[in-house]
Amino acid sequence: MWGKKRFIGFMLLMLAAILTLGACNNDGDGGKTETGDSGTKKPADEGKTYTFRLAETHPADYPTTKGDIKFAELVEERSDGRIKIEVFPSAQLGEEKAAIEQVQLGAIEFTRVSSGPLAEFNKEFGVFSLPYIFDNDDHVWDYLLSDHGLSLLDSLEESRMKGLAYYSSGSRNFYSSKPLNGIDDLKGMKIRVQQNKINIELMDALGASATPMAYGEVYSSLQTGVIDAAENNHPSYFSSKHFEVAPHYILDGHQRVPEVLLISKTVWDTLTEADQEIIKQAAMDSIEYQRGEWDKYEKESLDAVIEGGSTVVEVEDLTPWQEAVKPVIEANREEFKDVLDAIDAARK
Repeated sequence: MWGKKRFIGFMLLMLAAILTLGACNNDGDGGKTETGDSGTKKPADEGKTYTFRLAETHPADYPTTKGDIKFAELVEERSDGRIKIEVFPSAQLGEEKAAIEQVQLGAIEFTRVSSGPLAEFNKEFGVFSLPYIFDNDDHVWDYLLSDHGLSLLDSLEESRMKGLAYYSSGSRNFYSSKPLNGIDDLKGMKIRVQQNKINIELMDALGASATPMAYGEVYSSLQTGVIDAAENNHPSYFSSKHFEVAPHYILDGHQRVPEVLLISKTVWDTLTEADQEIIKQAAMDSIEYQRGEWDKYEKESLDAVIEGGSTVVEVEDLTPWQEAVKPVIEANREEFKDVLDAIDAARK
């Protein structure tokens, strides 16, 4: 037989589970009814109420998190308060890989992730690792919002996720503990990269040595000379404080890797078409706000690293860089042919 304390603990767990289920999916008026003209009872609100969770790895003041919050506000407003989405920043619900797995299971309803890991579920997402395939930010968005770009979001349904919208994450650039004034300065450098085949091929093409390592190790590795350089976008360069140990920053913009807002396909399929439309449109309508927040944060970050002593070099002519990496693009062209053709078609 159970002891008294164990029985009380069990009952508290059961009560918590019942309350959680009730919060996630109740009748729109909490079970209330109202009397119609005929005197019969009818639901006060036929729509269901929901409280969902959205997993975000970045902190509360980061532009992707602000985009998440704007999305949640639009959904709540357009559903007259029936659908609430609580945003959990700073990886409270797990890092990106764990969040993706939980979204697939339906344990978490929404998440925002980099498009990089999504190549595991649709190889075409891997195209964003290819260097210099976009001319500028406008070119990125002309592609992302094209029929082909939006079809990539829908392709994730086979993996029990649904892509709702893209968010901006700017361009990735090189920074080093040694002076960086042009492409020749990268030759022979040990450069930290994210672990994937294309990144390693890119470093080889530039005459550098790819050094995959965890992001958390980059600061000390730059400080001690284990690596000479790394690469990332402006906000990450600033917020990681890498500018303190790698004050030479060159704006080559070699990659532009968008973010993706996702919903669990399991959850999506339980929603009415009207609620699906509310959520999908709110996600698309939050893009403009998120892009604006990104642009502001990017400028603030660049100003801050300059104030902190970084030397920032603009690349006036990308031709030598583009020529150097052509073998990388050609080696992967067959695999990404359809998406590369669509990206070329979006060029104006």
